[in-house]
Amino acid sequence: MAVDLSSRIALVTGASRGIGYATARALARAGAHIIAVARTVGGLEELDDEIRKDGGSATLVPLNLTDSDGIARLGAALNERHGKLDIMVGNAGVLGPSSPLGHIDLKGWTDVFAVNVTANFQLVRCMEPLLRASDAGRAVFVTSGAARKATAYVGPYAASKAAVETLARVWANETASTAVRVNLFNPGPIRTRMRATLMPGEDPETLDTPEQVAEFIVPLCAPSWTDTGKMFDYRSRAVLDFAAPTP
Repeated sequence: MAVDLSSRIALVTGASRGIGYATARALARAGAHIIAVARTVGGLEELDDEIRKDGGSATLVPLNLTDSDGIARLGAALNERHGKLDIMVGNAGVLGPSSPLGHIDLKGWTDVFAVNVTANFQLVRCMEPLLRASDAGRAVFVTSGAARKATAYVGPYAASKAAVETLARVWANETASTAVRVNLFNPGPIRTRMRATLMPGEDPETLDTPEQVAEFIVPLCAPSWTDTGKMFDYRSRAVLDFAAPTP
């Protein structure tokens, strides 16, 4: 069933390529106006061209998400222009160094956490009032199986995604009595630049595309989606609960 997001405002981070790019296009095709955030201006302009070809509309926001003041200014601008935010997709992320933990310098660690964790925390701080102003605010954070597998040699990335999962779950609990719903999306191995960097010998043709993934993110952004604090696992096509630790 097609999702109708007409008149809804959707912010997507990491929108210049990969899953963010595909999700922004899919949300626009469903009728949402896209606030597209990324560092790469060229990628944003290409996205805007494609969204316009599809009959949609977008506002381009060239922004490095490590600029916390820039995120705050974006929140203020959205409040002034729209007075609300209906959808937020926290997709932007970096892989960081692929080495044993003992070989990673402190800057490599903090650079990953700045984008993957701190930026999402600042988005929560600055966008929550706007999502609460919506009749059905929806937030989706893109995670990774590395968070639960504790994948060797990508420690900063795995740890940062585990932190994002906890951040999202805490926020879901804090907003459970409101109209805001907060969930996680685990795409698994997908044909992206990050995946190619991590697994250079892998045949990309064996992987699903960001466009295929995006079609499953869109429903999580709709007013009809009522689950919160859950994870949608793309590979199993299932909504997963988080199990409590064994006593």
